[in-house]
Amino acid sequence: MDLKKELNTIAKSAQESSRQLAVLSAQEKNSCLKAMAEALLAEKDFIKKANQRDIGLAVKNRLPAALVDRLTLDDKRIVLMAESLLELIKLPDPVGGLIKEWSRPNGLKIRKVRVPIGVIVIIYESRPNVTAECIGLCFKSGNCAILRGGSEAFNSNMAIFQVLKRVLLKHGIPQGALNLVSTQDRRAIDLLLKLNQYIDLVIPRGGEGLIKKVVSTSRIPVIKHYKGICHVYVDELADLNMAGEVCFNAKVQRPGVCNAMESMLVHRDIAAKFLPGMLNRFIEAGVEIRACPVTKVIVKDLKVKKAKEADYRTEYLDLILSVKVVDSLKDAINHINNYGTHHSDSIVTGDIGRAEEFLRCVDSACVYHNASTRFTDGFEFGLGAEIGISTDKLHARGPMALEELTSYKYEIYGHGQVRQ
Repeated sequence: MDLKKELNTIAKSAQESSRQLAVLSAQEKNSCLKAMAEALLAEKDFIKKANQRDIGLAVKNRLPAALVDRLTLDDKRIVLMAESLLELIKLPDPVGGLIKEWSRPNGLKIRKVRVPIGVIVIIYESRPNVTAECIGLCFKSGNCAILRGGSEAFNSNMAIFQVLKRVLLKHGIPQGALNLVSTQDRRAIDLLLKLNQYIDLVIPRGGEGLIKKVVSTSRIPVIKHYKGICHVYVDELADLNMAGEVCFNAKVQRPGVCNAMESMLVHRDIAAKFLPGMLNRFIEAGVEIRACPVTKVIVKDLKVKKAKEADYRTEYLDLILSVKVVDSLKDAINHINNYGTHHSDSIVTGDIGRAEEFLRCVDSACVYHNASTRFTDGFEFGLGAEIGISTDKLHARGPMALEELTSYKYEIYGHGQVRQ
C-alpha cells in the first residue's frame, strides 16, 4: 500500500471508531486508563531500551544537550507518564457535561452539552512522554488520536504506542481509536493535513518552523502556539529574595521548554541592588547574559554580552537570557505585549494593585503574580496533563486538557412543537 492510501485508511478507520469512542462510559474509560498506567510501569525496561536507541542516535548526530534532555526517558519520567494517566481518572469525564440549559416560551427545552471533537492529529517533536499524555487526554475526552512524532524520538514513541495500544485492544476498544504514523517519510504530514473529510483538528507541538508549516498546509483547523518568549518582571516593590528564586527557577530549572523565562525585566529603582547578585548567580549556573546598556553599566564587573534587538524576540530554549531595565510597570507591560508571544509572563511584586494591573493588561494566555512561568503545564494546573499550549484566542487558550478537547452540541426536547 502506498503512503497516501495508508494514511487515508488510518484516518477513515479513526473516523469510524470515533463514533464508538464517543459513547464509552466514564467507567469504561477510567478502567482502560488505569490499565494503561500499569502497563507503562510494567514495560518500563522495554520503553527505556527503545529510548536508548534514540539517545544514541541523538548523541551521534550531535543534537543540542537541551534537545537530548527533552528526549530522555528514565524511571522517574516513566513514572510521571503513568501518574499523568492516573490523574485523568480523578477528573470528571467532560463528555455529556451540561454547559447550559434553558426553556423557551413555546415549551422547547434546550440543553448545551459537551461532545468529543472526533479525530485529532497531534504532530510533535522530541519529547516522547507527549505520546502517553496525548493518548490519555484524547481517550478520556472521547477522541480518536493519530500521532505523528519526530524522527529523533521514533523508537521511544513506537514503544509507548505499542504498550498502550495493546491495552486498548485487550479492553475491546476499536482498532482505529489510537494510531501512530510509523513512517518517517516527511510527506506523511502534508498528506495527513489534506484529509479534512476524516480529521477534525490538528495540534502541532514543536518548533516554530514545524508549526508554521502545519498552519500554511492544513485544510483542517489548527490550534497551536508558535513559540514561548516568556518574561519575568521584577517590580520596584518586589521581595528581592523571592524574585531571585522565581527568576532562577524560571530560567534554569529546565531551559529547553516553552514555559522557561527567556527575558527578565527589572525596574530601574531596584536594578542596582538586584542585578549584580542575580546575574552572578545565573552566570555561575552557566547562563549566558545578553543585557541592555543600563544593565551592562550596573554589572560592569561581570561578563555579559550586549543585547541586540533580535534577542528580545528570540526563544533560546537554552541557558541564554536577555535582560532589560525598564522605567515603570507600564514600560514592562508594553515591552511584554510588544516582544512576547502571548504565552506566559510573570510579575514579582509586593503590591497587589500593581500585580492586578499587570495581570489585566498583559495579553498572554497565562499571567502570574509572584510565581515562576514554569507552572504553565496541564499537570501543574491540576488538569491531568496537557495536549499542548494554545496562544490562540478561539476555542482554547493556555494549557489544553480535557474540556478543551471537546466541542458541544444542542439537545432540544419538545412535545410536538412546530414553527409558525
